[in-house]
Amino acid sequence: MSDELKLVFDEPPQRKKVPKHLADFSPAERKEFATSFGLPGYRASQVATHYFSHLSNDPTTWSDIPAEMRQNIADQLTPKLIELVRSITCDNGMTRKDLWKLHDGVLVESVLMRYTDRVTVCISSQAGCGMNCPFCATGQAGLTRNLSAGEITEQIVAAARACADGELPGGPTRLSNIVFMGMGEPLANYNAVMRSVRNITDPNPDGLGISARSVTVSTVGLVNGIEKLTEEGISVTLAVSLHTPDDELRDSLVPINSRWKVKEVLAAADAYEKKTGRRYSIEYAMIRDINDQSWRSDLLGRLLKNRNAHVNLIPLNPTPGSKWTASRPQDEAEFVRILESYGVPV
Repeated sequence: MSDELKLVFDEPPQRKKVPKHLADFSPAERKEFATSFGLPGYRASQVATHYFSHLSNDPTTWSDIPAEMRQNIADQLTPKLIELVRSITCDNGMTRKDLWKLHDGVLVESVLMRYTDRVTVCISSQAGCGMNCPFCATGQAGLTRNLSAGEITEQIVAAARACADGELPGGPTRLSNIVFMGMGEPLANYNAVMRSVRNITDPNPDGLGISARSVTVSTVGLVNGIEKLTEEGISVTLAVSLHTPDDELRDSLVPINSRWKVKEVLAAADAYEKKTGRRYSIEYAMIRDINDQSWRSDLLGRLLKNRNAHVNLIPLNPTPGSKWTASRPQDEAEFVRILESYGVPV
């Protein structure tokens, strides 16, 4: 139980509240948000069209709003929530990591990745994380605070704008996939994440009009969150960060396991798959001599062989000073071979 005490589900008290943003609200609520500033409700729809359909953050181009009102309306309905600190590129510019500063100076990251057939952004849902996984730098940093739906959505809209403006090699393109796999445990910030998901999937002009099938929500295994997600009626891809098939090791690698064991997590994922028809993903960070043994692959194969799931093996990216590192190539190859012998897609 000592591990469980280290888990943090509620964010610490915040001195400065995040400014409210159009993206914090449903389409119906946005009109009320506008009227709270003494604006007609239809201004919210106009701004939403510029924001979601045209990805515009330049109110001087909002020609359907009187010129003298544009900046004020933009400041009220779409206040600046994130500011780019720096970008780091690799893979000949096809991967870009952006560091964002929030209104209170807190820093979060997003990663934009262009492949031959798609462009994916990996976004943060919390600053820090309260799940305390020992091999994860974010988990070791602890939870600073939840991000608002506006702050999450701003990362996505910024990525969509970068694609449309041709900031990645290969020219202008369209953002196609969003994965909630950056900083934080998405299901521990459930309401803001679900508002953000609907901002992604609602059709223009209420949202970005990206298919729910192109959205992945990850979790370390918050069973109550998976159960709520199952009832949402929105078929995103669920990714479960399992990292080992046995409870004994998972209790230390993923401390939430002290509350919900492997079989409970998989049962919740199965219920999600049954309701949505969506195959789920098992995320597995390969850690040398810790979770990459053949017997663990065998156990994982037996657990998953009759489930509609696939395994995503991730070479561990060691954090500075960590005692853990990535698996040997031959051990990873054997791990894959055993899983495939059970018919489990890897």
